[in-house]
Amino acid sequence: MDKIKGAIAVTIGAASFGVLSTFVKKAYEKGFTLGEITGVQALYGMIVLFVLLAIFKIFNARYFQKYPSKSPKWVILISGISTGIVSILYYKSIGLIPASLAIVLLMQYIWIGQLLEFLIFRSKPSGKQLFGTLVILGATLLATGVFEYDLRSISIAGVAYGLSAATAYASFILVNGRVGNDHPPVQKSAIMVAGACIFIFILFRPFSIFEKNIFTEIWSYGILLATLGTVLPPVLFAYGIPKTGVPIASILSTVELPVAICLSFMILHEHVSMLQFVGVACILLTIVVINFPRKKN
Repeated sequence: MDKIKGAIAVTIGAASFGVLSTFVKKAYEKGFTLGEITGVQALYGMIVLFVLLAIFKIFNARYFQKYPSKSPKWVILISGISTGIVSILYYKSIGLIPASLAIVLLMQYIWIGQLLEFLIFRSKPSGKQLFGTLVILGATLLATGVFEYDLRSISIAGVAYGLSAATAYASFILVNGRVGNDHPPVQKSAIMVAGACIFIFILFRPFSIFEKNIFTEIWSYGILLATLGTVLPPVLFAYGIPKTGVPIASILSTVELPVAICLSFMILHEHVSMLQFVGVACILLTIVVINFPRKKN
């Protein structure tokens, strides 16, 4: 039963990530800037996470006794910059290219992460991982519609931002897995998002979100994006992954891709061809094969 609950939590967390691109596109259509969108998401997310942290400390103080919390909080705060960079690059990409294409480019973090693991930690990928990487690269050509689009209509800058977002996301995963694990997940998430919020406000200075005419329009997007992108995923992953195990969680988290593609097709009315759906299916199948645990004798 615990494993089923964990699987449901991971699936919902991943699906919420997949919804983000559609509503970011909607926010751009409303005339909001990149700084305003990322700023309001980080600010609201930080507020909600610190409120959750306070509630945990008041009603479940024993929970914090399980964690030694020896690593410096300022290190976690600085590492949170990586989450801000991912949002900035990904949302910039969404503003320049179709959301369905942006999410496919973001999913390239899978093989980029393996490459970074090898370059930084000399962790050699297995033969299955190398084969999976080649298949993902080939399937990506189908999923992005490169054989059907008029390439002159696709923003090269948008593609570059998408691949940069994938690299930043792979880096975030490496950092997140090695920093602040001796702190409670809610506390670690709150501190990291605070770091992202500070970074975004220094970079963009999106103080316009506090102006009455903009605030009345953007606050709903802020709550939605913060909930789906900043609050729910880390909390649900922290709950679900220990129950399912990393390999199964990796498989379940791929639901982000079809959710984003389908919403782009249904809500944003973006053109998604059958060939692109085949490419997405190949990527998902490859991820499942790479991460599916072997049977033990």
